[in-house]
Amino acid sequence: MPTVNRVPSAGTVRDIGIVHLGLGAFHRAHQAVYLQRHLNRHGESDWGLCSANLRSNRTLVDQLRAQDGRYHVAEYRDRERVTLREIGVLRQALYVGEGGHELEQLLQRMAAPQTRIVTLTVTEKGYCLNPATGQLRTEDPTIIHDIAHPRAPRTAPGIVLEALRRRRAAGTRAFTVLCCDNMPDNGQRTRQAVSALAALQDPVLAQWVNEHVAFPGCMVDRIVPAMDGESFTRLEQQLDCPDRAAVVCESFSQWVIEDHFPLGRPDWEEEGVQMVGDVRPFETMKLRMLNGSHSLLAYVGLLAGHHLVFEAINDADLARFIARYMAEEAAPTLAMPAGIDLALYARDLKARFANDSLQHRLRQIAMDGSQKLPQRWLLGAQQLLDEGRDLSCTALGIAAWIHDCTQPRPNGSAPVIDDPLSATFAELAGRFEGVALVDAFLGLDEVFPASLSDRPAFRDAVQRAYAALVRDGMVSLLHNFAAHH
Repeated sequence: MPTVNRVPSAGTVRDIGIVHLGLGAFHRAHQAVYLQRHLNRHGESDWGLCSANLRSNRTLVDQLRAQDGRYHVAEYRDRERVTLREIGVLRQALYVGEGGHELEQLLQRMAAPQTRIVTLTVTEKGYCLNPATGQLRTEDPTIIHDIAHPRAPRTAPGIVLEALRRRRAAGTRAFTVLCCDNMPDNGQRTRQAVSALAALQDPVLAQWVNEHVAFPGCMVDRIVPAMDGESFTRLEQQLDCPDRAAVVCESFSQWVIEDHFPLGRPDWEEEGVQMVGDVRPFETMKLRMLNGSHSLLAYVGLLAGHHLVFEAINDADLARFIARYMAEEAAPTLAMPAGIDLALYARDLKARFANDSLQHRLRQIAMDGSQKLPQRWLLGAQQLLDEGRDLSCTALGIAAWIHDCTQPRPNGSAPVIDDPLSATFAELAGRFEGVALVDAFLGLDEVFPASLSDRPAFRDAVQRAYAALVRDGMVSLLHNFAAHH
């Protein structure tokens, strides 16, 4: 049984100052934890949380309400040491997903003068942007709805925009919008989503947004696996924590934020948050080193027969493959501030991946690859080609992704990987195979920018990797890769 350090919630929340969109496990284990530590330190705070679930999980909202917004975060250093932290800073939980009727409550809360910051964790696809170009997907049915019905929005950008419209009409200053999702230039991309939608609804409102709304960027880092029945059983049996709203995560946590908050912010520095002028180097480092390696572990590891991250990184051949990717294909594309040791960062990442107290499933990481690959691999791949560098690891990752997205489940009913483009993948798999299938995937302009997919060196590298994968299988391919590099 692990040694448990129990940290109770302390202090009084006087008011709700932050509204969060995306009441998922990561938000509850990251942003909410920093706010709780701030509350524990000061004893009282005006930075209480209202968090809204925009998806299908109404059960979580009901559970949190039954617990007066309180829940627990189990932070595992390893199997022997865990901190069990009680979170009490969440003062309102709302559900605005399918069948929900609390959108008006959410908009009223966001429009209230007390709300000074709106944060988001809605995943890359939640911004309705083309992953390759960063432009608003105006053909998306939910965006079409929000253009036609701006007062009853369905998307995260639409909800933010309607709340801002209400504040402008009331003469209330704009809240700051802080994206906490894994996207390059995530502040600018969030601005693009909201501003582009505003331009299609009301050009005057769009101008006001551009002139008055701050969209600082940030980098967030903490490994937070999805909760399942096994996780809840472990919490109850090992930690005496029968909390169905609890979250399990690693002990490591990092948050780097551009310091631009016109209406004020919590004293996050006291809790270890790095407030900087430009977050982009940290953001790119994390996307390419951690997230890029995670995606490689997922697509390559699944084909090598692994199911969990710690199992995959303990595969010696796969571990060498990941180490080479970090050292030769990720790190060379990064320009970091003085004092950042990328070799040390890579070693720390390997140790974090090997934390066997986290049952982090590769299939969870593999979801939504069409939305993730551009920022995790493809931008770096363009730079590698520009500099005449090798991209064998990235090419094999893309080949593995194509393979994973086009092979049926054991019962043959559906593709292996969940993705917004799953129907497109299935259609391509039904028409093409081999090199033709690779060409069809690389022709998906929603994923691959023409500036990359039109380059013969890139296409050749992915085609060679895919042919070798089909011919030799992943286990043999990884072994040969390790032996020759």
